[in-house]
Amino acid sequence: GKEFWRWNQPTQKILADYIKLRYRLLPYIYSASWQVTSGGGTMLRPLMMDFGGDTNALDVGDQFLFGPEIMVSPVTQAGAVTRSVYLPGRGDWYDFWTGKRMAGGQRIDAASPIQTLPLFVRAGTILPLGPVVQYVSEKLADPIELRVYRGADGTFTLYEDQGDGYRYEKGAFATIPLTWNESNGTLTIGARNGKFQGMLKERIFRVEFVDENHGAGGDETEHADAIVKYAGKTVVVQAGKAQN
Repeated sequence: GKEFWRWNQPTQKILADYIKLRYRLLPYIYSASWQVTSGGGTMLRPLMMDFGGDTNALDVGDQFLFGPEIMVSPVTQAGAVTRSVYLPGRGDWYDFWTGKRMAGGQRIDAASPIQTLPLFVRAGTILPLGPVVQYVSEKLADPIELRVYRGADGTFTLYEDQGDGYRYEKGAFATIPLTWNESNGTLTIGARNGKFQGMLKERIFRVEFVDENHGAGGDETEHADAIVKYAGKTVVVQAGKAQN
């Protein structure tokens, strides 16, 4: 492959942004991978796997789910600045980059300049994002940003282990259940289950309720809707206020 520094400066900027996004998504990727390992399934999912009841989704061959919540729509046409994207199902979807909320069951023209891969997040998603720093094999992600995409009830299990070796096979891991209740408008960060060597006993969650141009894009959000100090016991967040 071509070394990073051999690309021109504009291309390096685009590559660097996506490397940064990958690091930010690692808590989601790691947790989704654990679900695959522990419960079966696959990280890359054709739309028919999750939207079999939507006949319009059955023939969509150029979009896929990455994990349970994020839909990727690759751009295959050189020089394209938009591409047609089908939003499957009956629930709403959010543009990851802008936070714009749109109804499912329709086709849209999504912006797709070279620096913007069209990404969409299902309503009801609780998306954990880590810090920008490259923390892999160095330290656990802290703080974690929890982006809540309103419009449907949702759950997500945040998974962590030591990050190396196979001690997780002997139970050396921890999970934190996350639940969004649409009717009550509450995010519940549940009691932690399990433990492992080096686990953070206390940590920070920065909660964002996504809206257009709020809690969107790959960068860390400057002002969180709620900042939660979590020590392993259940915390409920509502309307941007943390309540123990």
